[in-house]
Amino acid sequence: MVPAPPVPSPALLLVAHGSRDARHAATVTALTARVRRLLPGVRVEAGYLDFDAPSVHGALGRLYAAGVREVVAVPLLLTRAFHAKTDIPAVLAEATSALPDLDVRQADVLGPHPLLTAALQRRLRGAGLAPGDAPSTGVVLAAAGSSDPEASAVIADIAREWRRTTGWCAVRPAFASAAQPRTADAVRALRADGARRVAVAPYVLAPGRLPDRIAAGAHEAGADVLAPVLGAAPEVASVVVERYAAMARHGSLAEAAAA
Repeated sequence: MVPAPPVPSPALLLVAHGSRDARHAATVTALTARVRRLLPGVRVEAGYLDFDAPSVHGALGRLYAAGVREVVAVPLLLTRAFHAKTDIPAVLAEATSALPDLDVRQADVLGPHPLLTAALQRRLRGAGLAPGDAPSTGVVLAAAGSSDPEASAVIADIAREWRRTTGWCAVRPAFASAAQPRTADAVRALRADGARRVAVAPYVLAPGRLPDRIAAGAHEAGADVLAPVLGAAPEVASVVVERYAAMARHGSLAEAAAA
């Protein structure tokens, strides 16, 4: 008996927000390339909700025209807020309604995840903090911010867990928009509480307006260390692969993700 041909793995669509800042799309492109290297044999594309091309509609249409009929959409988001709960499901539903037999499954957002915290830690080390600095250093975990209380609560939880597991003298959440405190206020609060050194760790994926606001707040309040954004870090790519594999229907997906 001739064995049946292997079932092709679903394509992976990275769903990014998009930005007028060209650095955002450059970061998504670099992250997409890194994920492709982790998933040989899986078609990996990116689509944007706004500003950049291709749009999610365009990316799905391109995949469909190439014969793809199964897609796992991984939101490039760090918290589960409005975009993950409302925008992305609506865009995916609208796009697939015009593409017969296309099955698109939305994976979970990237955060929280221990690998992302590890990436933050590595970014801080790269920005100048030494391992012995932790007991005298307060860290501001600076997120983009959301009006969704669930998203803000998640950032606070990450800050508490990071403090518990790393030995920083304190970790405070801060937000660039929609929630309080702002980065500068969190830096000043850590100083007032006795932190000898204050570092700001942006919990954002790509450069843009809100990360620039985080950086401005760090400089305004005199933070000692400002880490870069997470960007196309290997840890981020690994989390994308994990989210993709969790939505896999076929055993071959898990094997591809582990390769």
